[in-house]
Amino acid sequence: MQEAACMAALQRLQPVSHVAVSGGTHGNEMSGIYLVKHWLREPSALQRDSFSATPFLANPLAIERCVRYVGRDLNRTFTKQFLNSKAAWDEPYEVQRAREINQLYGPKGSAQAFDFLFELHNTTANVGACLIASVQDNLLPMHLCHFIQTHCTLGHYPILLYNLPDQEAYSISSVAKHGLAFELGPQPQGVLRADLLTQMGALVACALDFIDLFNKGTTFPAFETEAYRFIGSVDYPRHPDGELCASVHSKLQDKDFLPLRPGDPIFQTFSGEEILYQGHATIYPVFINEAAYYEKKIAFNKTEKCSLSIPALQRE
Repeated sequence: MQEAACMAALQRLQPVSHVAVSGGTHGNEMSGIYLVKHWLREPSALQRDSFSATPFLANPLAIERCVRYVGRDLNRTFTKQFLNSKAAWDEPYEVQRAREINQLYGPKGSAQAFDFLFELHNTTANVGACLIASVQDNLLPMHLCHFIQTHCTLGHYPILLYNLPDQEAYSISSVAKHGLAFELGPQPQGVLRADLLTQMGALVACALDFIDLFNKGTTFPAFETEAYRFIGSVDYPRHPDGELCASVHSKLQDKDFLPLRPGDPIFQTFSGEEILYQGHATIYPVFINEAAYYEKKIAFNKTEKCSLSIPALQRE
Protein backbone atom coordinates (compact mmCIF):
# COMPACT_ATOMS: atom_id res chain seq x y z
CA MET A 1 0.00 0.00 0.00
CA GLN A 2 1.08 3.56 -0.64
CA GLU A 3 2.75 5.24 2.33
CA ALA A 4 0.68 8.11 3.69
CA ALA A 5 3.59 10.52 3.96
CA CYS A 6 4.32 12.63 0.87
CA MET A 7 7.71 13.40 -0.51
CA ALA A 8 9.58 15.64 1.92
CA ALA A 9 12.04 18.42 1.15
CA LEU A 10 15.71 17.71 0.53
CA GLN A 11 17.29 16.00 3.54
CA ARG A 12 20.91 16.51 4.50
CA LEU A 13 23.20 14.12 6.34
CA GLN A 14 26.80 14.30 7.49
CA PRO A 15 29.47 12.82 5.20
CA VAL A 16 30.48 9.20 5.70
CA SER A 17 34.05 8.78 6.93
CA HIS A 18 34.25 5.40 8.66
CA VAL A 19 32.95 2.37 6.77
CA ALA A 20 33.32 -1.33 7.64
CA VAL A 21 32.53 -4.48 5.66
CA SER A 22 31.94 -7.68 7.66
CA GLY A 23 32.05 -11.24 6.38
CA GLY A 24 31.58 -14.45 8.29
CA THR A 25 28.99 -13.34 10.81
CA HIS A 26 27.85 -16.88 10.08
CA GLY A 27 30.90 -19.09 9.70
CA ASN A 28 29.60 -21.25 6.85
CA GLU A 29 28.47 -18.44 4.50
CA MET A 30 31.43 -18.48 2.20
CA SER A 31 31.09 -15.55 -0.22
CA GLY A 32 31.53 -12.87 2.42
CA ILE A 33 34.24 -14.84 4.21
CA TYR A 34 36.47 -15.19 1.15
CA LEU A 35 35.82 -11.69 -0.14
CA VAL A 36 36.90 -10.26 3.22
CA LYS A 37 39.96 -12.54 3.30
CA HIS A 38 40.81 -11.27 -0.19
CA TRP A 39 40.35 -7.63 0.81
CA LEU A 40 42.49 -8.09 3.92
CA ARG A 41 45.30 -9.12 1.57
CA GLU A 42 44.46 -6.59 -1.16
CA PRO A 43 42.59 -3.63 0.39
CA SER A 44 42.77 -1.38 -2.67
CA ALA A 45 39.33 -2.53 -3.90
CA LEU A 46 37.77 -0.93 -0.81
CA GLN A 47 39.47 2.45 -1.27
CA ARG A 48 37.71 5.48 -2.68
CA ASP A 49 38.75 9.13 -2.96
CA SER A 50 36.83 10.20 0.15
CA PHE A 51 37.30 7.16 2.43
CA SER A 52 38.65 3.63 2.76
CA ALA A 53 36.44 0.80 4.02
CA THR A 54 37.71 -1.58 6.73
CA PRO A 55 37.10 -5.31 6.13
CA PHE A 56 36.85 -7.74 9.06
CA LEU A 57 35.84 -11.32 9.82
CA ALA A 58 33.05 -11.27 12.34
CA ASN A 59 33.08 -14.79 13.80
CA PRO A 60 36.60 -16.25 13.45
CA LEU A 61 35.96 -19.36 15.56
CA ALA A 62 32.84 -20.32 13.59
CA ILE A 63 34.73 -19.66 10.33
CA GLU A 64 37.55 -21.93 11.46
CA ARG A 65 35.02 -24.71 12.13
CA CYS A 66 32.86 -23.89 9.08
CA VAL A 67 29.69 -23.75 11.18
CA ARG A 68 27.01 -21.08 11.44
CA TYR A 69 27.95 -20.31 15.04
CA VAL A 70 29.64 -21.87 18.05
CA GLY A 71 27.36 -21.01 20.97
CA ARG A 72 24.54 -18.84 19.64
CA ASP A 73 23.66 -16.93 16.47
CA LEU A 74 26.00 -13.92 16.41
CA ASN A 75 23.62 -11.97 14.18
CA ARG A 76 20.93 -12.09 16.90
CA THR A 77 23.28 -10.89 19.63
CA PHE A 78 23.72 -7.15 19.05
CA THR A 79 21.05 -6.04 21.49
CA LYS A 80 21.38 -4.16 24.78
CA GLN A 81 20.65 -7.39 26.64
CA PHE A 82 23.93 -8.88 25.44
CA LEU A 83 26.07 -5.84 24.70
CA ASN A 84 25.57 -4.38 28.19
CA SER A 85 25.79 -7.64 30.11
CA LYS A 86 28.76 -8.47 32.32
CA ALA A 87 31.21 -11.08 31.07
CA ALA A 88 30.64 -14.55 32.49
CA TRP A 89 32.85 -17.62 32.27
CA ASP A 90 30.06 -19.75 30.81
CA GLU A 91 28.66 -17.27 28.27
CA PRO A 92 28.55 -18.23 24.58
CA TYR A 93 31.56 -17.21 22.51
CA GLU A 94 29.33 -15.04 20.30
CA VAL A 95 28.28 -12.85 23.24
CA GLN A 96 31.91 -12.05 23.93
CA ARG A 97 32.55 -11.47 20.24
CA ALA A 98 29.52 -9.16 19.94
CA ARG A 99 30.92 -6.97 22.71
CA GLU A 100 34.31 -6.86 20.98
CA ILE A 101 32.74 -5.84 17.66
CA ASN A 102 30.59 -3.25 19.42
CA GLN A 103 33.69 -1.68 20.94
CA LEU A 104 35.60 -1.71 17.65
CA TYR A 105 32.86 -0.40 15.36
CA GLY A 106 30.34 1.13 17.76
CA PRO A 107 29.46 1.55 20.50
CA LYS A 108 25.91 1.08 19.28
CA GLY A 109 23.93 4.31 19.38
CA SER A 110 26.98 6.49 20.11
CA ALA A 111 28.49 9.42 18.24
CA GLN A 112 31.74 7.44 17.99
CA ALA A 113 30.16 4.54 16.08
CA PHE A 114 31.22 3.82 12.49
CA ASP A 115 29.16 5.71 9.95
CA PHE A 116 28.26 2.65 7.86
CA LEU A 117 28.62 -1.12 8.23
CA PHE A 118 27.89 -3.65 5.49
CA GLU A 119 27.21 -7.27 6.40
CA LEU A 120 27.66 -10.01 3.79
CA HIS A 121 25.51 -13.15 3.92
CA ASN A 122 24.59 -16.22 1.90
CA THR A 123 21.36 -18.18 2.17
CA THR A 124 20.23 -21.58 0.93
CA ALA A 125 16.92 -19.93 -0.07
CA ASN A 126 16.22 -18.60 -3.55
CA VAL A 127 16.23 -14.89 -2.65
CA GLY A 128 18.58 -13.88 -5.46
CA ALA A 129 20.47 -10.76 -4.35
CA CYS A 130 18.45 -9.22 -1.53
CA LEU A 131 19.14 -5.87 0.15
CA ILE A 132 18.18 -5.98 3.82
CA ALA A 133 17.62 -2.79 5.82
CA SER A 134 16.22 -2.44 9.31
CA VAL A 135 13.67 0.31 8.62
CA GLN A 136 12.67 2.63 5.78
CA ASP A 137 13.26 5.81 7.81
CA ASN A 138 17.05 5.54 7.58
CA LEU A 139 17.51 7.55 4.38
CA LEU A 140 21.13 6.75 3.57
CA PRO A 141 20.60 2.95 3.25
CA MET A 142 17.38 3.49 1.29
CA HIS A 143 19.10 5.77 -1.22
CA LEU A 144 21.97 3.30 -1.42
CA CYS A 145 19.50 0.51 -2.24
CA HIS A 146 17.95 2.64 -4.98
CA PHE A 147 21.39 3.44 -6.38
CA ILE A 148 22.21 -0.27 -6.55
CA GLN A 149 18.88 -1.04 -8.22
CA THR A 150 19.52 1.57 -10.91
CA HIS A 151 23.28 1.13 -11.41
CA CYS A 152 24.16 -2.51 -10.78
CA THR A 153 23.23 -4.64 -13.77
CA LEU A 154 23.94 -8.17 -12.54
CA GLY A 155 20.47 -8.90 -11.21
CA HIS A 156 17.25 -7.84 -9.51
CA TYR A 157 17.63 -6.42 -6.01
CA PRO A 158 14.52 -6.59 -3.79
CA ILE A 159 14.56 -4.55 -0.58
CA LEU A 160 13.59 -6.35 2.63
CA LEU A 161 12.72 -4.35 5.77
CA TYR A 162 13.25 -6.75 8.65
CA ASN A 163 12.43 -4.82 11.82
CA LEU A 164 9.02 -5.08 13.44
CA PRO A 165 7.65 -1.83 14.95
CA ASP A 166 9.38 -0.98 18.27
CA GLN A 167 11.76 -3.93 17.89
CA GLU A 168 15.41 -3.28 18.68
CA ALA A 169 17.70 -3.96 15.71
CA TYR A 170 19.75 -7.04 16.55
CA SER A 171 22.11 -7.58 13.59
CA ILE A 172 25.82 -6.79 13.38
CA SER A 173 25.28 -3.70 11.22
CA SER A 174 23.16 -2.12 13.97
CA VAL A 175 26.31 -1.16 15.91
CA ALA A 176 27.02 1.50 13.26
CA LYS A 177 25.02 4.65 12.53
CA HIS A 178 23.84 3.15 9.23
CA GLY A 179 23.86 -0.40 7.97
CA LEU A 180 22.84 -2.69 5.15
CA ALA A 181 23.02 -6.44 4.57
CA PHE A 182 23.59 -8.18 1.26
CA GLU A 183 21.94 -11.63 1.25
CA LEU A 184 22.74 -13.77 -1.80
CA GLY A 185 21.39 -17.20 -2.64
CA PRO A 186 20.75 -19.94 -3.17
CA GLN A 187 24.12 -21.21 -2.01
CA PRO A 188 24.72 -24.32 0.11
CA GLN A 189 26.27 -23.86 3.53
CA GLY A 190 30.03 -24.31 3.45
CA VAL A 191 30.18 -24.00 -0.35
CA LEU A 192 31.76 -21.25 -2.44
CA ARG A 193 30.11 -20.27 -5.75
CA ALA A 194 32.00 -18.05 -8.19
CA ASP A 195 28.87 -16.41 -9.60
CA LEU A 196 27.54 -15.30 -6.23
CA LEU A 197 30.97 -14.24 -4.97
CA THR A 198 31.39 -12.09 -8.10
CA GLN A 199 27.93 -10.59 -7.69
CA MET A 200 28.53 -9.84 -4.02
CA GLY A 201 31.81 -8.12 -4.82
CA ALA A 202 30.06 -6.01 -7.46
CA LEU A 203 27.38 -5.00 -4.95
CA VAL A 204 29.96 -3.85 -2.43
CA ALA A 205 31.81 -1.89 -5.12
CA CYS A 206 28.59 -0.20 -6.23
CA ALA A 207 27.71 0.66 -2.63
CA LEU A 208 31.12 2.20 -2.00
CA ASP A 209 30.80 4.23 -5.20
CA PHE A 210 27.51 5.60 -3.90
CA ILE A 211 29.05 6.64 -0.59
CA ASP A 212 31.92 8.36 -2.43
CA LEU A 213 29.46 10.29 -4.60
CA PHE A 214 27.46 11.24 -1.52
CA ASN A 215 30.61 12.49 0.23
CA LYS A 216 31.47 14.60 -2.81
CA GLY A 217 28.14 16.44 -2.63
CA THR A 218 26.04 14.64 -5.21
CA THR A 219 22.33 15.32 -4.83
CA PHE A 220 20.25 12.15 -4.99
CA PRO A 221 16.67 12.98 -6.04
CA ALA A 222 13.52 11.81 -4.32
CA PHE A 223 12.10 8.52 -5.55
CA GLU A 224 9.40 5.95 -5.00
CA THR A 225 10.11 2.26 -4.73
CA GLU A 226 8.68 -1.04 -3.59
CA ALA A 227 9.90 -2.98 -0.59
CA TYR A 228 8.93 -6.08 1.34
CA ARG A 229 8.20 -5.59 5.03
CA PHE A 230 8.62 -8.50 7.43
CA ILE A 231 5.36 -9.31 9.27
CA GLY A 232 6.00 -12.73 10.82
CA SER A 233 7.06 -16.30 10.20
CA VAL A 234 5.49 -19.73 9.63
CA ASP A 235 6.73 -22.97 11.19
CA TYR A 236 6.61 -26.42 9.64
CA PRO A 237 3.71 -28.70 10.57
CA ARG A 238 4.79 -30.96 13.43
CA HIS A 239 3.76 -34.06 15.31
CA PRO A 240 2.83 -33.58 19.00
CA ASP A 241 6.37 -34.60 19.95
CA GLY A 242 7.81 -31.77 17.83
CA GLU A 243 9.02 -33.83 14.86
CA LEU A 244 8.30 -32.51 11.37
CA CYS A 245 5.36 -34.11 9.61
CA ALA A 246 5.55 -32.16 6.35
CA SER A 247 7.97 -30.40 4.00
CA VAL A 248 7.70 -27.21 2.00
CA HIS A 249 5.42 -27.85 -0.98
CA SER A 250 7.08 -28.05 -4.39
CA LYS A 251 4.77 -25.27 -5.62
CA LEU A 252 6.16 -22.94 -2.93
CA GLN A 253 9.79 -24.03 -3.03
CA ASP A 254 12.10 -21.39 -4.59
CA LYS A 255 9.23 -18.88 -4.94
CA ASP A 256 10.79 -16.23 -2.68
CA PHE A 257 9.32 -12.73 -3.14
CA LEU A 258 6.48 -14.09 -5.27
CA PRO A 259 2.82 -13.73 -4.19
CA LEU A 260 1.29 -16.42 -1.99
CA ARG A 261 -2.49 -16.26 -2.00
CA PRO A 262 -5.04 -17.76 0.41
CA GLY A 263 -5.66 -21.36 -0.62
CA ASP A 264 -2.27 -21.86 -2.27
CA PRO A 265 -0.35 -24.99 -1.15
CA ILE A 266 2.52 -24.40 1.27
CA PHE A 267 3.32 -27.82 2.75
CA GLN A 268 3.04 -31.46 1.78
CA THR A 269 2.78 -34.09 4.50
CA PHE A 270 4.97 -37.16 4.34
CA SER A 271 1.87 -39.16 3.41
CA GLY A 272 1.31 -36.85 0.41
CA GLU A 273 -1.50 -34.55 1.63
CA GLU A 274 -1.44 -30.85 0.73
CA ILE A 275 -1.63 -28.15 3.41
CA LEU A 276 -2.96 -24.83 2.10
CA TYR A 277 -2.21 -21.29 3.18
CA GLN A 278 -5.03 -20.15 5.47
CA GLY A 279 -4.24 -16.43 5.61
CA HIS A 280 -6.75 -13.75 4.62
CA ALA A 281 -4.50 -11.70 2.31
CA THR A 282 -1.77 -12.19 -0.25
CA ILE A 283 1.73 -12.26 1.24
CA TYR A 284 5.24 -12.59 -0.18
CA PRO A 285 7.27 -15.40 1.44
CA VAL A 286 11.04 -15.06 1.81
CA PHE A 287 13.77 -17.39 3.08
CA ILE A 288 11.65 -20.36 2.04
CA ASN A 289 13.09 -23.61 3.39
CA GLU A 290 16.26 -21.89 4.60
CA ALA A 291 18.54 -24.57 6.06
CA ALA A 292 19.64 -22.44 9.02
CA TYR A 293 16.05 -21.73 10.04
CA TYR A 294 15.04 -25.31 10.83
CA GLU A 295 16.40 -24.85 14.35
CA LYS A 296 14.50 -21.57 14.63
CA LYS A 297 11.26 -23.35 13.66
CA ILE A 298 10.79 -21.18 10.58
CA ALA A 299 9.69 -22.66 7.26
CA PHE A 300 9.47 -19.20 5.70
CA ASN A 301 9.11 -15.57 6.65
CA LYS A 302 6.02 -13.61 5.70
CA THR A 303 6.30 -10.17 4.14
CA GLU A 304 3.89 -7.62 2.75
CA LYS A 305 4.70 -5.53 -0.30
CA CYS A 306 4.67 -1.79 0.34
CA SER A 307 5.33 1.39 -1.63
CA LEU A 308 7.81 3.87 -0.19
CA SER A 309 8.29 7.58 -0.87
CA ILE A 310 11.88 8.59 -0.09
CA PRO A 311 12.91 12.29 -0.01
CA ALA A 312 15.91 13.71 -1.82
CA LEU A 313 19.30 13.45 -0.09
CA GLN A 314 22.57 15.39 -0.05
CA ARG A 315 25.49 15.66 2.34
CA GLU A 316 25.67 18.59 4.71
